[in-house]
Formats: sequence, C-alpha cells, structure tokens
Amino acid sequence: MLLKAERLFHTSYHSQAVHIRPICRNARCTSISWELRQTLSVVFDAFVTGQGKKDWSLFRMFSRTLTEPCPLASESRVYVDITSYSQDNETLEMNPPPLSTYQDVILGTQRTYAVYDLFDTAVINSSRNLNLQLKWRRPPENEAPPVPFLHAQRYVSGYGLQSGELSTLLYNTHPYRAFPVLLLDIVPWYLRLYVHTLTITSKGKENKPSYIHYQPAQDRLQPHLLEMLIQLPASSVTKVSIQFERALLKWTEYTPDPNHGFYVSPSVLSALVPSMVAAKPVDWEESPLFSSLFPVSDSSSYFLRLYTEPLLVNLPTPDFSMPYNVICLTCTVVAVCYGSFYNLLTRTFHIEEPRTGGLAKRLANLIRRARGVPPL
Repeated sequence: MLLKAERLFHTSYHSQAVHIRPICRNARCTSISWELRQTLSVVFDAFVTGQGKKDWSLFRMFSRTLTEPCPLASESRVYVDITSYSQDNETLEMNPPPLSTYQDVILGTQRTYAVYDLFDTAVINSSRNLNLQLKWRRPPENEAPPVPFLHAQRYVSGYGLQSGELSTLLYNTHPYRAFPVLLLDIVPWYLRLYVHTLTITSKGKENKPSYIHYQPAQDRLQPHLLEMLIQLPASSVTKVSIQFERALLKWTEYTPDPNHGFYVSPSVLSALVPSMVAAKPVDWEESPLFSSLFPVSDSSSYFLRLYTEPLLVNLPTPDFSMPYNVICLTCTVVAVCYGSFYNLLTRTFHIEEPRTGGLAKRLANLIRRARGVPPL
C-alpha cells in the first residue's frame, strides 16, 4: 500500500475518486453485478523534488515501498512507461530491471511498458520490499507532451461588475475525423444569461448545434441549464460564448469572503471519440490492468467525459463596514444633540446675589481703615 496522506500534499496535483457502476452478467442483462473502482491520480514534480534531477523512486515519492500485493486482488501489477528509453540502456537505468514488457499502439505510436507482477515471487524479494527506481545516466531530452484529440478551455471575459461573457473553447486536433460533442453548462442564478447572445463559431464560421435545450433559472431556487450537441470539425477550435449580467444579492447571501469571488461549476463534455483518443493515457483508470484495455479496435468508439476548469466570478459587493460606520456616526450625533437638549430641559439658572460679610469681615475692614488700607 503506497497511499500516505501526508505525501499527497507535497504533490502538484492529486485526485481521489470512487466509481460504482452496474455490469451485465449476460447478453440480455437479466442479471447484473456492481463494480467498485477506486482511483488515485497523483502528479509529482520530480525535477523540483529531486533538486534538478528527474530521477525518482517509490520511496522518494510516497515515503513507502511495496511490500505485498493487494490481498483482495487476483491481479496486482505495476506498469512503467519506458517507451523513449526501451532501446537505449545508456540513458535510463531501472532498478530492479523488469522481468517482462508490454507493447501496444496508443495515440498512433508504439508504446512500451515495463511490467512488475506483484504476485511473482521474483519481483518482491525475500525482504518483502519493492522499491522501483529510475535513474538517468545522462540528462534526458525535453519532449513536448502529446496533445489529446479532444480537450477544452473555459474563461470569463469583460470588465466592470455589471456584465461579462462566458466562453468555452473546444479543441478537436484530429487531422481528419469530426465527431459530435454534448456540452452541458450549469450556471448559477445570480449570473443572468442572455440566451439571444449565444454564439458558436468554428474556423471563423457559424456552427449551428443540432440539439439545444435551455432551462432558465429561478432566483434562489434553481440555476440555468444549457445543453447543446455540437459537431466539431477536424483540426478546429470551436468557440461557444454567451453574455451574462451580474445580479445583486442580499447581504445575508454573501460568503464570509465575498471579495474573493464566487465559483462557477465547470462545463461537462460528453463525446463518442475515435479509439485512438479514448486509448490515451488519461483513460488508463478505466482498468488498472492493461489486459482489460488491449487490444483496441480502430473502428470502435469510446465514451469520454471531460470537465473544464471552474471559473471565479466577482459580483457587486457592498461595503460590509458601512453598518459599523453608520452606528458610530449615529451614536455620536445622538450623544451631542440629545446631551445638549437634555441639559437645556433639566438645568435651571438662578441669579446669584452678592452676600454681605460677617462680623469678622467687618472688624477686619475697620482695622484696615484705621491703617489707611482699602477694605476687603
């Protein structure tokens, strides 16, 4: 077991999911079974963690090694892609060396994988420890990662806090195949969509969807729902854009950090793509073992679902410090005005008459007169 929660937060990206689906046990699907699939996708930046080197090992990444296969599994294997260095032993060194390899065509290229069968006693040695290590004897050449045939981007544009535009870019990089894509957008109600501004363009020309369904939002009850079936031409970029207006929320509906913005859920792309697209490495999680994926027929198509990145939209935000300022100003005005008015109503004024001196003062004045000194 390699999963160590602490190490996941040292990665550039990690995603854990649980998938449950029914599986037909016969051709008529009169009896079904349930399949439970757990996936964990982790991206390590070996160049940063390795201090400028791309060498990696299981212990360096997970702080653990493989000690035994999964006790509940009938097959437990580890696959390592060694396509670029399978024929060049002077560049890459694998420890321990693989006992077998697997080859197949993915994305139109021949791929080679080193296979480690954990049920093989020769793989996990007597110390019950398997630590895969890859070392480069010389710096590897920088290669651009392959671009999938179907991918998408989403962004928000505009200025100010009144209106804006949601845009989605759909990329079909296949050189000669066109295929339809079902685009689903769920937009919060506080972004009021202008459906008449919906535009779809491919290669600079209008691309009319073959199916469109729109369900308007209801304030504080349900969001907008926009669903379209769009045909993506080969080697094209299709842009789907729609304008919106920001609504004003009640002051109790804002989050504790309203100036951070509000998140808009990503778009969902569903498509039947050619087999080469569906066999890209992203779909390896369809089955953890390659025996269930290969061989792949070029004439078949596979269902693929993609998600774009979520958006962060700023809404008109009131000054939440204004109540404090109003309270301070009001209390000051009330204290000054009410205090003065209360003094005028409750204070009485009297004329103070001069008081004559007593016997001691008179005697003192007589003595001062006798001496020629002015009286008190």
